[in-house]
Amino acid sequence: MDIDPRLEDASSHASRSVRPPTPPPPVTARPIPTAALILYALLLALGLGIGSAYAVLDGDPPFGSRRLGPWQAWPKLGSPQADPYMRAIVARRGDIPLATGEGLALTALVDKDGRRLDSACSYRIGSSTPAARWWTLTVYDAAGRLAQSDLGRSGFTSSEILRDARNGFSIALSRHLSAGNWLQLPASGPFIVVLRLYDIPGAAGLNLNAEDLPTIERVECGA
Repeated sequence: MDIDPRLEDASSHASRSVRPPTPPPPVTARPIPTAALILYALLLALGLGIGSAYAVLDGDPPFGSRRLGPWQAWPKLGSPQADPYMRAIVARRGDIPLATGEGLALTALVDKDGRRLDSACSYRIGSSTPAARWWTLTVYDAAGRLAQSDLGRSGFTSSEILRDARNGFSIALSRHLSAGNWLQLPASGPFIVVLRLYDIPGAAGLNLNAEDLPTIERVECGA
């Protein structure tokens, strides 16, 4: 078969005109100046330091606590032996903690079974406290504010509590009115109970046991 000479010329011309693609220029990484790396490391360390410090100061003291059932205390919080974290947290909150010779404050965020205190539930606290000249029991909301109450009461003192024939007591905590010693809980969310013991025997209550403190029993939820 004869091939058209014009096709041969076109094919040879096309083969001569096709050239291999030109490779892209090599990519070179620019070195980051040492000064920029040092500045980045300093800013990162500063941010992490400030963030971790704020997280610590926004909570409870990380050291020196003592757990007694649902109650937690920091015996050295108001003493000269308080660590820097305790002092910084107290200064940030503007609190005036009880001094070692004055008494001891105990905080409860959970009930006797370790469940978070919740305003949707009702509780019973009793029936005795350790030996103390005077004590108070107060309810706060999750932000640390006094719980609002229809009766204008957010706590009881040992001198006004109603007691039974054995000198015991029972305090009801709920959102709805209850007979006897009753404290109204916040409308919703978690809450905190603080028991303050004044002029107690021993060194800042270090001889206390969980059995010496009132229990916090959940009665029901969702009622």
